Amino acid sequence: MPGDEATLTNSFAWKNRRVLVTGAGGFIGSHLAERIVQLGAQTRCFLRYTSQGSLGWLSASPVRSELEIIHGDIRDYESVLQAVKDVDVIFHLAALIGIPYSYHSPRSYVHTNIGGTLNILEAARQQGTERIVCTSTSEVYGSAVYVPIDENHPLQGQSPYSATKIGADKIVESYHLSFGLPVSLARPFNTYGPRQSSRAVIPTIITQALAQTSVKLGNLSATRDFNFVSDTVEGFIAVAEMADTIGKTFNVGSGTETSILNLTKMIFDLIGEDRPVEVEELRLRPEASEVDRLCANSDRLHKMTTWRPRVSLREGLIQTIDWITQNLNEYAIGSYSI
Repeated sequence: MPGDEATLTNSFAWKNRRVLVTGAGGFIGSHLAERIVQLGAQTRCFLRYTSQGSLGWLSASPVRSELEIIHGDIRDYESVLQAVKDVDVIFHLAALIGIPYSYHSPRSYVHTNIGGTLNILEAARQQGTERIVCTSTSEVYGSAVYVPIDENHPLQGQSPYSATKIGADKIVESYHLSFGLPVSLARPFNTYGPRQSSRAVIPTIITQALAQTSVKLGNLSATRDFNFVSDTVEGFIAVAEMADTIGKTFNVGSGTETSILNLTKMIFDLIGEDRPVEVEELRLRPEASEVDRLCANSDRLHKMTTWRPRVSLREGLIQTIDWITQNLNEYAIGSYSI
């Protein structure tokens, strides 16, 4: 996404700004919403409507009273428009994210990830929103052609999920180039930490290691660039704060790749238990859909902001293990979550 407009100054102040976070009840979104409250912003959270009025992870948030909650559906333009009204900054995280489920229900990913992003962009354009940061994913790169992966790496849709995120990213790019919309893309690599569901590999390993005599996994040789959730959140904030990040895409990653097998061994060591590891066919992606390597080059973000990853994988795993141990009842142990 070329181009940059000086919409903001680089002395960006959060205090009393009106900020919208879509997908705020989810894993990364809830941490981001809480951090924005800490920075002094007026924080509005857009959550998917359910008849139970679920707040997701925000229901137990220590800053719940400081959050404005709006229920709606990212696929519905009218509810999105109401959520966007009168806000200064939007962080768009609402999406369907499970890769295995995208094999089963690809159309729902198109409607949510592409259509939902289009709704946010059009509402922001109509409302004259000052700043928008949309969430991409390292999965858009597919299996690495070269590592570390920079933002110029080719994109390849190796799953319906990644294809819809590529589509969403291109809609974002088009709204910047066509309408001058002040939007950027944050592209996180493999975020983990407290509150993450067991559809992700780290909670899958930890919950099984804590509660079972063996651990069932998929591809053990694939490598990923794991980043603690607080580092990802600070990356999002850094992208939003700087004027010259507008119209650009930013990898948010550590630059270190770890195989699933070595990750599993590290978790066993931290828990103090060694478990047999079984490769379960159900957990394997189709061969051509598997992403073999992900490792981020985040030099662009390093050079344009003060952001650096602060939490080592070992330190982040310790915090995550502690949280999951205390919240093990939140997980369906042993079941394969798609």
